[in-house]
Amino acid sequence: MEPACKRHFIQDTCLYECSPNLGPWIQQVDQSWRKERILDVPLCKEDCQSWWEDCRSSYTCKSNWHKGWNWTSGSNQCPVGADCQPFHIYFPTPAALCNEIWSHSYKVSQYSRGSGRCIQMWFDPAQGNPNEEVARFYAEAMSGAGLCGAW
Repeated sequence: MEPACKRHFIQDTCLYECSPNLGPWIQQVDQSWRKERILDVPLCKEDCQSWWEDCRSSYTCKSNWHKGWNWTSGSNQCPVGADCQPFHIYFPTPAALCNEIWSHSYKVSQYSRGSGRCIQMWFDPAQGNPNEEVARFYAEAMSGAGLCGAW
């Protein structure tokens, strides 16, 4: 994997493992290796685009990295018969990469960075965390906040 590509996966892991702002998208699941996951997190279109562009010359053998790996050696290997191809073969568009690589954990947004309507994978923490506003907006929208006054 090219270094420019790898840095997006490192940032993705940091976001997934450490962000307190993914709560609105946490879903309960009944899987042997986890009990919850994120689903359809609206990822800012620029972050998705740069992830895809930086990975175009890297190689993979699958479009869904959540499952289907060959673990017989003790580490994840490509499934038997899967061809290693440049990313753009498995992910022909930025949306294909962001939406499919983790079983729809992300859903590429049509909103831009700074809009307050999409999660930014990249931001300068010294400037504050823009994802706090996004999480608050979606948590309120998903809970129907503000609807009680309409009754």
